[in-house]
Amino acid sequence: MSSAAAQSRNFWLLAAAGGLVTFAGLAAAHFMEVHGHIVTGMDNQVVWGLPHVFAIFMIVAASGVLNVASIGSVFGQPLYKPRAPLSGLLCLALLAGGLMVLMLDLGRPERVIVAATHYNFSSVFAWNVFLYSGMVAIVAVYLWTMFERRFNAWSKPAGIAALVWRFILTTGTGSIFGFLVARQAYQSALLAPLFIVLSFGWGLAVFVIVQAVMYTWNARVLAPAAQQRLARLLALFLAASLYLVAVFHLTNAYFARQADFTAFILFGGEAGAPYPLLFWTGYVLLGSVVPFVMLLWPAARAGVGLPVAAIFVVLGAFAFLYVFIVGGQAFPLQIFPGHVASSSFGDGQVAAYAPRWPEWLLGLGGLGAAFLLTTVGVRVLDFMPQDDLPEAAR
Repeated sequence: MSSAAAQSRNFWLLAAAGGLVTFAGLAAAHFMEVHGHIVTGMDNQVVWGLPHVFAIFMIVAASGVLNVASIGSVFGQPLYKPRAPLSGLLCLALLAGGLMVLMLDLGRPERVIVAATHYNFSSVFAWNVFLYSGMVAIVAVYLWTMFERRFNAWSKPAGIAALVWRFILTTGTGSIFGFLVARQAYQSALLAPLFIVLSFGWGLAVFVIVQAVMYTWNARVLAPAAQQRLARLLALFLAASLYLVAVFHLTNAYFARQADFTAFILFGGEAGAPYPLLFWTGYVLLGSVVPFVMLLWPAARAGVGLPVAAIFVVLGAFAFLYVFIVGGQAFPLQIFPGHVASSSFGDGQVAAYAPRWPEWLLGLGGLGAAFLLTTVGVRVLDFMPQDDLPEAAR
């Protein structure tokens, strides 16, 4: 079999795999729509479950992955310029996958037309309708200026617009939680900058993984200079993220009204609560410390060490978001601070939550949609980073 025929066969196999996973997610959403959210682990206290963990990760990573393009186009770093088109494609694919999960998990997705035509500007959710659609439009124009030679001169202005917009978009995503008065676990002005910094590391980790797969697919190796630069940048983002997460929890621990929640998240206190284990082992150790050491240790990041470290970062991101989103809702809400409130509903009790198979399939379906869009995009247009360094080709 010729090389072209083999590549065509492999493309259709990958597209079929991505389509199958996406279809499974859509089928799970239909099952939840027909039978109601009673078939999930969610209830009227934990209303944002595992699908929201997947959705928020993809939306935040979509903003951060565009950082690669910004460094090349806006700041003129030649190492990152060949990677700008792939960065833009991943931004659109991740954003589409995240919004797919978000809309299908909320229920009544057909009513999105109402959200798109009737706006309550006092709601941060209404702001995000403009932020997401604006991001898609700006990145599409940005990619156009990179692929069409006549408009290459407009690539930098478009890159600046994308840079500014993605900062605003991630600020809006963090503000969804920061402005949520009904959940004391989320109220913090630090969430907007925290989500921006987290997006840098998560987006770059996704980019590193996809780039490694593409290089392996085309029998190429990443140039040592590029590997070192990407590893150091990812390590820097990890350190900054870990610092801001520590400041967030230290700030909460300082305020008396947040001390109980901080102790619950970091040290437990409720039998069977997975949040301290996920935070310390999943996010801090495996998702931050281990990849940080791997990225700064030349022997550890050699070969497949860089993408392996990026995989650890992605797993740590899911652990962090699960603790942040689900743990923040599971903690009992203090409706009347300083007073004791009791009822048959279970006031003062930690909510139990265990994700069920429809939630897993829906979340994975969003990843499948992002994978499918990336696979088709790479096939249709030339998104392969073209390094000029001699080490880039085997």
